[in-house]
Amino acid sequence: MMIIREFTPTDLKRVYEIENMSFDQSYGINMFKSLYDMGTGFLVAEVDGYVIGYILFWIKYQNQGHIISLAVDKNYRRMRAGTRLLSKAIQVLMLFNVANIYLEVNEKNCGAYEFYKSFNFKVDRIVPSYYASGDGAIVMYLPIGAGL
Repeated sequence: MMIIREFTPTDLKRVYEIENMSFDQSYGINMFKSLYDMGTGFLVAEVDGYVIGYILFWIKYQNQGHIISLAVDKNYRRMRAGTRLLSKAIQVLMLFNVANIYLEVNEKNCGAYEFYKSFNFKVDRIVPSYYASGDGAIVMYLPIGAGL
């Protein structure tokens, strides 16, 4: 059975492993620790006591949420862990009355792009050469403000 729970420092090594298997350019382990220490939203998906995915998010500006990173262990994909993590992060951000939630997707990551589109994220703009690899980023946003 899968549960979504708050990250604890004992999850750090496993989260870092998932990050490294998921992205060519990953955050360092110290960056994860710093973000956690700053109070960033940090959730993990766990199956039978084993962390299989995570999401990092925060309020970047007073009314703007931001998904920093979302990844699921490649051996546990298609189990809806990413869906459950993103849904929970959106719920939390809504409690803080954010108007929009933003994120960046590598322009070559069609799977992630389609995943976010399925949540009704919309394209805001393309940022050329956003990543160290030279790949561009698709900046997407989900409007969740009042009246939507």
